Amino acid sequence: MEIAENAALVVVDVQKGFEEEEFWGTRNNPEADDNIASLLDVWQSTGRPVVFVRHDSTTPESPLRPGYVGNGFKEYVEERRGKGAGAELLVTKTVNSAFYGSPDLDAWFKAEGITQFVVVGIQTNMCAETTARMGGNLGYEVVFALDATYTFDLAGPFGWRREAEELAQATAVSLHGGGFAQVVTAETVRGAAAR
Repeated sequence: MEIAENAALVVVDVQKGFEEEEFWGTRNNPEADDNIASLLDVWQSTGRPVVFVRHDSTTPESPLRPGYVGNGFKEYVEERRGKGAGAELLVTKTVNSAFYGSPDLDAWFKAEGITQFVVVGIQTNMCAETTARMGGNLGYEVVFALDATYTFDLAGPFGWRREAEELAQATAVSLHGGGFAQVVTAETVRGAAAR
């Protein structure tokens, strides 16, 4: 695979509030944070653009609500902000898609001439997936680094419940099989971006 010279890394909702397991439940992929950090390092050292996305929850009890410590980025993300040689953008949102945030991500991509982006972050099957799907619909070449994302067990309708890993696999199949994004590993992305 090829990673463009100006491909953006879209870091979705890597916030402290997701550490509150009693709120979210059981997560998958403990290696996700290391993979996100390593991709950030590659992007910043190669001068590629990085988009930091923050979810400002409107739900009063959410660990991601503004004004609460959980709203802030995890330390390894915060300490990397402003350190790269490439352009940087902070997008805040209250819904799943980073394309429905402020400032307008699609407009920024177009202004910067960006046609390819890589999605990493939290949660795999929520904001990361929705951002990837919408990017695909808007005509971008979307790469989804599956093991640089994680999610949590979830209850649904009809008494159904799915474990986090099952949900992550379903996201991968839907995105890749449905043509929304190319789903790969962080190692594949690192290798392609370091060339």
